[in-house]
Amino acid sequence: MNIKNLMMEYDVILASASPRRKELMQLICPGFRVIPADCGEEVPEAMSAKDVPGFLSYQKCECISKVFPKAVVIGCDTVVTTQDGIILGKPVDEADAKRMLRMLSGRPHTVDTGVSISHNGRTETFTETTKVWFRELTDEEIDDYVATGEPMDKAGAYGIQGEGTLLVDKIEGDFFNVVGLPVSKLAVKLHEMLDD
Repeated sequence: MNIKNLMMEYDVILASASPRRKELMQLICPGFRVIPADCGEEVPEAMSAKDVPGFLSYQKCECISKVFPKAVVIGCDTVVTTQDGIILGKPVDEADAKRMLRMLSGRPHTVDTGVSISHNGRTETFTETTKVWFRELTDEEIDDYVATGEPMDKAGAYGIQGEGTLLVDKIEGDFFNVVGLPVSKLAVKLHEMLDD
């Protein structure tokens, strides 16, 4: 059975307010509900950057699946990490966005998206990693990009699916993972989990 037909048999909930994830999710599932998880994002201090997105996606997924235990709940979290292991979340203001973009300029960074799927008391989590290289950016380019407003609600202060693509030299891995949802891998995992 193809993934869209399979998903039509279930009550599917995307536990994310991201419009980008919602758009990508439609490639897998024609009908689903969006119920953002409001359960905080506290991360244990000793946790490595690599484990953070999986941990947070699990928290979001569990938060919603407790209320809707029979639904297929999908929780996600995307983390941008510099070469030095510094996690870059969403910028708090324009100065913070410029600071982040300067950190990424001319260097590679990783984008990790954690995805958790919960159904009937069973939860599975995976993390997809994509490596992204920014070209060397001038202060003027950074100022102009931040002035578009695009960086303000995005981890790492850029959107690869928008004008942020002009900052990118190359990527290694799944493009859609950088947008916020590794669609192909999620489809495979859903098939494995639900088509038993």
